[in-house]
Parts: sequence; structure tokens; C-alpha cells
Amino acid sequence: MRMVDIIKKKRDGGSLTRDEIFFFVNTYTRGQIPDYQASALLMAIFFRGMDDRETSTLAEAMMKSGEALDLSDIKGPKVDKHSTGGVGDKISLPLAPIVSSLGIYVPMISGRALGHTGGTLDKLESIKGLKTALSLEEFKKQLAEIGVVMAGQTENLCPADKKLYALRDVTATVESIPLISASIMSKKLAEDIDGLVLDVKTGKGAFMSDLQDAKKLAETMVTIGKSFGKNVKALITNMDQPLGRKIGNALEIEETVEILRGEGPEDVKELTFRLAAEMLIIGKKANSYKEAYEMISDTIKSGKALEKWHQLVEYQGGEVEHIYSHEFTKTKYTYELAAKKGGFLYSYDTYAIGIAVSVLGAGRSTKDDTIDHKVGIALHKKVGDFVSFGEPIMEIRYNEVERFEKALKILTNCYVLDEIPPQKPLLVMDTAQ
Repeated sequence: MRMVDIIKKKRDGGSLTRDEIFFFVNTYTRGQIPDYQASALLMAIFFRGMDDRETSTLAEAMMKSGEALDLSDIKGPKVDKHSTGGVGDKISLPLAPIVSSLGIYVPMISGRALGHTGGTLDKLESIKGLKTALSLEEFKKQLAEIGVVMAGQTENLCPADKKLYALRDVTATVESIPLISASIMSKKLAEDIDGLVLDVKTGKGAFMSDLQDAKKLAETMVTIGKSFGKNVKALITNMDQPLGRKIGNALEIEETVEILRGEGPEDVKELTFRLAAEMLIIGKKANSYKEAYEMISDTIKSGKALEKWHQLVEYQGGEVEHIYSHEFTKTKYTYELAAKKGGFLYSYDTYAIGIAVSVLGAGRSTKDDTIDHKVGIALHKKVGDFVSFGEPIMEIRYNEVERFEKALKILTNCYVLDEIPPQKPLLVMDTAQ
């Protein structure tokens, strides 16, 4: 086989065979295909797509490109959750300790900032000392001992996906249903889980801005999961405005603690509870949403969920006291972005806010960029709130003036004010199972 022939076949709308897909994945993983050819195939897939068979085969090939976890000796339900990525989407952080504190094992393999969205690993690494690079042995040991682990891909777990994930980020091939589906599901299949809850974002701040595209993505991933015997449910959720009030790595850790204390923004609380309830039902710990919600409320009120969060942080080498220190989210400068007129906050350009936060230093433009964990945005207003003339809409927290000036140009027109309040948006818009 020649890579150029595979690229040409997909460019012309052909369907790749199982052998061709495995050839590409295995050869690229071994470093025998250059990035420019891999990029060309990714772009061909982006425009031409893949059918269900191709997509499932791509997920399988990436899963089999390295080692997979064997969790058969850990007795009990093993359920994970994954989000397709959004702005201010820190749901995994409070969700994992909540569900784990209720008797479900949560083996969570997470990712880094991708495009305009933040990454769970980058958020976790804002905590001093916390380690997300775990070996498969460390991953399994931690899961067995405390019931929850949040780590990145090891070199041996889906190495093909790790390489392709980074390449997609810098070649404008992120927003592809087959590539997103295969990427996510390869990692989830390699976790040896019993069930999976997917949070598929749609709206202005999502990779899938169109609701129908988001539904197709959700259905594709559910189909892949079920073909491998997994219990999978997907929620299609609203990303027309940032989730919560804090956007940025350390800031989102701060908001995580608020949720685990029974506080925090209502939208973050609502989505955390709903996704946790789905995990409890899949894991057969609850028989109904009512029962699940009561269990979630109880573990938060009792302090067990927060205790599990501290246990997770400490087990992975993090300093819990660092989260509560004044220095954790302190930046050199802050700036209040004020309203140019009065009115109801009608909408946000959520994509622009995500880009601006990345420009401040919270994300990456290239594979080699470093993260500034403290920078970000704190929203004073959410969609539907009334804003007076001159009243601050958001606070920008930054360390570099040049980055701030670029971000401010983006943020100046990232909101719309109107005399009439908008309808309250639905947070959960649809499901797939």
C-alpha cells in the first residue's frame, strides 16, 4: 500500500477498506508516515467524511495501536463520562468525585486544550504538583484504591489517537464527526469500561454548532460503543454561552470546588447533576432520576464528594492547600469590560470568548505552546441578566499586556444587549441512546 493512494481514494470520495485504515493508523503511529501526508488524509476525511463501518474501524485501529486497560479484577460498575468540549466546561472535574463517592469506579482519560476549548488535563495541572501522566499500572492501582482517576493518555494507550489529536488541533480538522467520534471512542474502549455518558455540545461555542450535526455525532458515538457491547447514552447540551462564570484553568478548578460545596452557578450545577444521574443509572446504583438526584445531593451535603476530590488531588501528587491559596488564581493585572449601553444580555459570542481566553495564554495555538494556568475571564453577567450602562460584564485576568490587547479586541464585541430579555435557553436539548 502507498499512503498517496489512500489519500487520493478518500479525496475522491471513496470508502477506505479495513486494511487501508489499519495501514494508515499503524504506519503513522510508528513514525513511517510524515505529518504532511497524515494531514492530507485528515483534510480529505474532513471534507468527504466516513461511513459507520469506516468510523468504527478507525476507532478500533486507534484502540489497538497500543495497550488497553484490563479492569476485570476490579469488581464493581465502571462508568466514564466524556464531553466534546466547550467554553467554561469544567463538568468532569466535580462530576468524577461525586459519582465515585457513590460507589461507581470512574476511570477518566482526559485531553488537553483543543481549538477554542479548554482541556481537563490543563485545568488539573494548574494545581501545584498534580500529575496527570500516569502509567497504566499507576492508573489501575489508583482506580482500585480510591475509585477515581483523571489522567492523560499514556504513550502506550491509543498512541495513534494521541498523535492525531495533536495534529488535528493545528491543521483545522477538529470539527469532523468521524474524527471526533473515533478519537473519543478509541480512548473509551481502551478503558475497559462498562458504560459511558457522552456530553455532546452544540451551539456557538461548540465544535458542532448545528444541532443536527451534534445529534449525528452523538448517534455515531453511541453506535460505535454499542457495537463493542458498551452501555452508552449521549446528551446533546447547549453551548450558546459559556458554562458557569469562570473560564480558564485555575479559575475552573475554583468553580469546581464551589460546586462540590453545594454552591456555584446554576447551569454548572444542573448539568453536573444530570450527567452524574445518568452515570448512576447506567451503573445500576440508582433506579430513577429522583433517586439519583437525592444521592448526589446527599454526598455533596455530607462533604463526601469534596473529600473524594481532595483524595484524588492528593493521590496524584497535588497540593490541596494550593487550591485554596490567594495565589492560585492571582494574575498581575485585571480589567473590567463595561457595557456600552443598558439592556438585557441577549447573547454571547461563545466561540470568540473561547478564542480570547486561549489568546490570553490559557490555550494553545501550536503543539508546543505552554499554558498560563492563572489567566482567564470571570463573567459578571449571564444571558438574560439586565446590564446598566457602564456596568462590568466580565473581568479579564491577564499577565501579559500584549496578549491582553489582542484578547480585548476580540472581547469588545462578544456580547449583544437588547431591550427585550431572551427566552431562557434549554441546557439539555436532546438525547441519543
